[in-house]
Amino acid sequence: MEMRSSLGKVRGFGSTKSGTPHWVAERISAIALVPLSLWFVYSVVALNGAGHGEFKVWLGQHGNAMLMISFVVALFYHAKLGLEVVVEDYVHAETLKVITHFFIKFATFLSGLSCILATLRVAFTG
Repeated sequence: MEMRSSLGKVRGFGSTKSGTPHWVAERISAIALVPLSLWFVYSVVALNGAGHGEFKVWLGQHGNAMLMISFVVALFYHAKLGLEVVVEDYVHAETLKVITHFFIKFATFLSGLSCILATLRVAFTG
């Protein structure tokens, strides 16, 4: 028979003190992705059937490159945050957790950077 109350048991687990900023960042990136995703879907539908030349002209005007880069940054940042949560919840070996976190950060950074550079190249050399 244990003499501790339910509250005492919960307090015994302690706090990681790192969950709130991660949670807030995930929500902010999700909120940013809502209008950016709507813009992206609208753009894909509007450009349906357009050729490469028309796409290059479109990407080079009216801030479309800036919106595309914002979409890419928010998308890969949100993906990184989500994958980190999955690793924290389901990977229990500390070494594997560290290695997986490294590869998540590396892959999302490299993928995001390549998308940004491709966007800039098409926008400015169009």
